[in-house]
Amino acid sequence: MPSWLPASLPSPPEHTWYLGVVPVRAYAVALLAGIVVAAWVTMVRWRARGGDPWDVLDVAFWAVPFGLVGGRIYHVLSLPETYFGSGADPLAALRLWEGGLAIWGAVAFGALGAWIGCRVRGLRFASFADAVAPGLLLGQAVGRLGDWFNQELYGRPTDLPWALEITREHLVTNPATGVAYPEGTTFHPTFLYEVLWNLLAAGVLLFLDRRFKFGHGRVFWAYVVLYTLGRVWIEMMRIDETEILLGLRLNVWTSVVLGLVALAMSVVLARRFPQREESVEREPDPGTTGTGPETMRRA
Repeated sequence: MPSWLPASLPSPPEHTWYLGVVPVRAYAVALLAGIVVAAWVTMVRWRARGGDPWDVLDVAFWAVPFGLVGGRIYHVLSLPETYFGSGADPLAALRLWEGGLAIWGAVAFGALGAWIGCRVRGLRFASFADAVAPGLLLGQAVGRLGDWFNQELYGRPTDLPWALEITREHLVTNPATGVAYPEGTTFHPTFLYEVLWNLLAAGVLLFLDRRFKFGHGRVFWAYVVLYTLGRVWIEMMRIDETEILLGLRLNVWTSVVLGLVALAMSVVLARRFPQREESVEREPDPGTTGTGPETMRRA
């Protein structure tokens, strides 16, 4: 390795800055930046599909808070002893800025919020899910930088040139010995692996969508397939505390199950809907009087 390259990847020395007495936390900044990136990409793609870009902000009004709540709930439930065990502080479950958002809870609850938003605006939910999928991956890539600043969710020890340095106060317990890793130990930067995987997967989604004109939710399910493929091997590297089920981390099982479901959905939708839908607007429900939002938007 050239002498001018660092022997390892340093962690940021600070994760919080102050504007007077107001704390600015890197995790929150990364999260907000990821949301902005995802929204911008979705607006561009939504317009390309014939929709009004401002619809994206209307749907995000529902999807973002639902996603934050869902991501936090999944995280807390996956670590019950941390928040509700002996000597734990249950109020810590509310301190979102300290880190701890689980992507599957965020996607599930965010999808529920997006569905509500689409119903309110008279939009096809499947069309919106297809538009948002690449943006989700790019937003997740940006958001993962918050883990770097917080020095959390890193992988097993390694001495690879890109190994991550962790300061003493952020060292986790070695599961084999029950004591913290010694100072100076370097680890797999799983945040970086996920950033790179998400960027690659977003590029693949954009290529497939442009080449084959996916519709009816096929881009979204392809997103789930690609993300879970990467998440399984990345999750297997991580050493942070989590629930273990049948010898595997909970998120590994979740990724495997969701990946298989997404693969099955991709096959079914490909056979049933080989062509993209013509309109992003939802058809009126049978028996409506024609005065709903979907009818008014056509007027």
